[in-house]
Order: sequence, then structure tokens, then C-alpha cells
Amino acid sequence: MCEMAKHALEPGPMVSIIVPVYNAAEYIEEAFYSVTAQTYRNWELILVDDASTDTSRDCLRRILEHSGQDPELSGKVRVFFSEQNKGPAAARNTGLRAARGRFVAYLDADDLWKPAKLEAQVAFMQRGGYAFGFTGYEFADSRGHPNGRTVRVPKSLTYREALGNTTISTITVMFDRERIPDWLLAMPEDSPREDTAAWWRILRHGYTAYGLNEALSVYRRHGGSYSANKWKAVCGTWKLYRENEGMTVREAGSYFVKYLIRAVRRRI
Repeated sequence: MCEMAKHALEPGPMVSIIVPVYNAAEYIEEAFYSVTAQTYRNWELILVDDASTDTSRDCLRRILEHSGQDPELSGKVRVFFSEQNKGPAAARNTGLRAARGRFVAYLDADDLWKPAKLEAQVAFMQRGGYAFGFTGYEFADSRGHPNGRTVRVPKSLTYREALGNTTISTITVMFDRERIPDWLLAMPEDSPREDTAAWWRILRHGYTAYGLNEALSVYRRHGGSYSANKWKAVCGTWKLYRENEGMTVREAGSYFVKYLIRAVRRRI
């Protein structure tokens, strides 16, 4: 077999997919199948239940049982059950500690990935030698049906640029653990917007986030999602500027206006 053919058969680096689960029985199996439908096959799925009170745990046990019976999925899916509700940051950090892959990606239990998401993003990360990547995404209704609204992303974001542009969605990010240490990837568990706080901290340490402007994820909008409570999101962002980043009122206000303008544009 020629060297080119051998290379084509070699699997790419493993991607550890971390999914926090809390009262997501209505959606989690659909999210699971959006992972198993990925064209990129070298992944592991880590599902972390954050002490759900609905039937999410039953759903996760079914997923684990189904995966164990499928030769292609056997050993690729792991489930962790927390006995205390600690929030999505703690659940993601549990998944990060268990991760075995070179790359880490996050998917929320009520959202979806398009089949080419991992394949396109891993190629993008390797082609550019990037440590921190993110992509575009599209909005959908509670049933997961896209509504035609797509979020476009810039080619790159530095720390200062990201302060006024919170376009990085958790379900689109990917990190190279060979370039960013796990202690820096861990999300702050006491922050009102743990994901944005984590991105800013990583960027503050000198990294740049690189955007792949393709809508590869589907973000549901429904009453149970964090961003559906817009006032809570707005207050949380202001708190990040003032408390996490230690900004004066004037400096925070300058970035806050930019954040509000871009947030509104993404939703109209």
C-alpha cells in the first residue's frame, strides 16, 4: 500500500466531547445521535449528569447500554452521575478531568451538531496549528428546526477584542490540550457566565481564538435555556467586566455597549 493511502486510513487525534446534563430528558438522545452521526470517527463522549430530577438518568443509562451493544460505539461513551447539583461548569470540569483526547469540545444536552462539525474543525485546527478554535452556528426552535438565523464569526479574537464580542458559543469551541494546559481550560465554578469567563481567561494568558465561519452547530432557543433569560445574561456579563476582569465602571461601560450591540444583532 502506498504511503498516501496509509496516511488516509490513519485516524486523526481523538476529540473528547463533554456534555453536561441537567433535566434534559427531552433532548439528550437527539444530542447523542448528532454525535454518533459525525463523519469524524475518532472521538469519545463524556456525559456528566448534574443531579437531574427528571428522567435524564434513565436516558443516559439507555444511551450507555445501547453504546455497549454497538461494536462501533463500545468503549467510546462514558457517563458520570453527580449526587449534588453544582452547575454546568462543575459538570464540564468533571468531564475535562476524565478526558483522554488531545482535543476537547463541548456540546450542551439540548443542542445539536451537524455531521461534518468535528471533521471540519479538527482539520481547521491542525491546518492552522491553533490552540483555541470556534465556529459559526445557527439558531433553531425548541424542536431543533433551524429558523434561518445564522451567527457569523470573525477570523480571530484576541482578549481585548473578545471583551466586546461575546460571539464564541460553548457548543462551537475546540481546544488543543497539547497547547493549552487543563488548569487553564477548567471553568470557574463560581462565575455567573462560566463559559465566557473561561474564554476571557484563556485569551488573557496570551492565546488567540480562531474562527471557522461555518454554521456547524445548532443552538436551540427555548424557555429552559440560559440565554432565554436575557436579563440574567446581561447582568451576568456586566458582573464579569466588573468583578472577574476588575474593570472600572467607565471601562466596563465601554465594552458593555459593544457587547449589547453585537448581542442584539445576533438575534435579529
